[in-house]
Amino acid sequence: MTDVRNATLPVTAEDVREAAARIEGVAHRTPVLRSRTLDELVGAQVFVKCENFQRGGSFKFRGAYNAASRLTAEQRAKGIAAYSSGNHAQAIALAARELGTTAVILMPEDTPRAKIEATAGYGAEIVTYDRYTGDRTAIGQALAAERGLALIPPYEHPHVIAGQGTAALELLEEAGELDALVVPVGGGGLLAGSAIAAKAAVPGIRVLGVEPEAGDDTKRSLELGRRVSIPVPRTIADGQAAETPGELTFSVNRELVDGIALVDDAQILDATRFAFDRMKIVVEPSGATGLAALLAHRIDPLPARIGVVVSGGNIGAERFAALIDG
Repeated sequence: MTDVRNATLPVTAEDVREAAARIEGVAHRTPVLRSRTLDELVGAQVFVKCENFQRGGSFKFRGAYNAASRLTAEQRAKGIAAYSSGNHAQAIALAARELGTTAVILMPEDTPRAKIEATAGYGAEIVTYDRYTGDRTAIGQALAAERGLALIPPYEHPHVIAGQGTAALELLEEAGELDALVVPVGGGGLLAGSAIAAKAAVPGIRVLGVEPEAGDDTKRSLELGRRVSIPVPRTIADGQAAETPGELTFSVNRELVDGIALVDDAQILDATRFAFDRMKIVVEPSGATGLAALLAHRIDPLPARIGVVVSGGNIGAERFAALIDG
């Protein structure tokens, strides 16, 4: 595994530290929770970084604000464009509002209503597309070019990756040295940023991603050593329904990530229920996959001290109740 201190990567640990300084006082420093029951069920000490308490409801605000705040005054005056299944959409909309600019967001037609309403609530204009027939990157790039907007993608951006890595930085500052870090992975921005931050702080730490079984593009890509595409995943973890790892994120994860665990929808639901019943927190399915991997014993070998990122809690009451009743 590459030593991040000597590696030539598109994002550095210093970039993550600079992002931490830039978002300080704007993004929340989210809590790290412990649960004796969780420790007993997993068989290890588990430190849960709760990004469901982040502004905008997920870790995405970290990268969105870091990237948006670096735009020139001229770029901000024209506005920002983004494409997202929900959490990045809300993050960009909120970051744009904080910075006094506007946002136009491309979202799938089947995005959960709570995420669409929240994005609109932050003042963004929403344009929809069919995720199963349309190429969101191409559509998003065309939309940004047509309107003269600065495009900030959900993960394929060095400032976004650096911002996402601040969650792991905070976790390690609070929990101390960990043996492993478990992180949900969709496009790979959170995983890449977390790996950069964690490996710089604790060189011997294992960094593990977690994907839904139906969306295992990163696992397949890492095993083959190149990016591969899969059909659009159909999973309750809609925030992780990626077809292909990002080129930029994969260039980092290929060097720094130690493995990918897979969980099925039933295990994700079990973790979502556990978080609510025993930890009293609301977690969306995509945010619960790291917990699911621990509770389903998908991390092998099992280290003594584990950090896990709960990446988001953006789920409406009706959908949450329906999933829990399941």
